[in-house]
Amino acid sequence: MSSSSAAASAATPEQPAAVWARIRLADSWDVPHIHRLIRQMAEFEKLTHLFSATESSLSSTLFPSPPPPPFHSFTVLILELSTNPFSQGDEEPKDAANPSLFRPIVRRVELKSPVEDPEAAEFASPRGGGAVVVGFVLCFPNYSTFLAKPGLYVEDIFVRAAWRRRGFGRILLSAVAAQAAKMGMGRVEWCVLDWNANAISFYEEMGAEVLPQWRICRLTGEALQGYGVEDGDRS
Repeated sequence: MSSSSAAASAATPEQPAAVWARIRLADSWDVPHIHRLIRQMAEFEKLTHLFSATESSLSSTLFPSPPPPPFHSFTVLILELSTNPFSQGDEEPKDAANPSLFRPIVRRVELKSPVEDPEAAEFASPRGGGAVVVGFVLCFPNYSTFLAKPGLYVEDIFVRAAWRRRGFGRILLSAVAAQAAKMGMGRVEWCVLDWNANAISFYEEMGAEVLPQWRICRLTGEALQGYGVEDGDRS
């Protein structure tokens, strides 16, 4: 079996329906997959008219040189699956006393039914080993003045269609929440589209409070760029 098709046949009637999942920090090698995942997310949310990210713009903004410490700026966690166990030996943080360093999370996940992944070859992990990338979460720090504590804001969380409703979104979000708790932060926040009933139910089951009284305010495009013009130059 080729490495690109390994996760596509992660379970068959002849073998247990199980895969190994790994959540790790993304790096610049992951940019092509991150770009594809964001594109799929825009399609799912019917927001492709707002999608203008490129691999180049993602690379320069998410992975600058020198890179800031994880969770002190934009941080991406990648979810990979494999039919074989992952090795953690080469991925241990060099400074375990630093709470912002992220130790990859590896676990065996039992599946209720076999999964066919038609995109396995396209999403073959840049780390090799027959693993495939199935999702990601992007977060960055914010601050609560009421709590006088920093927190993490989840900008995006996404799992590819073939692997949804199998607990992988929970694994991704739990990884962010665990990291926030480890770093002594006060809260984790994110937004959800009001029509996405499945997502709202999922978040509530995880213990999240959905706040209907809050509305998102956004300046972007020409409205934002107008504030970069000197007062005397505005027409």
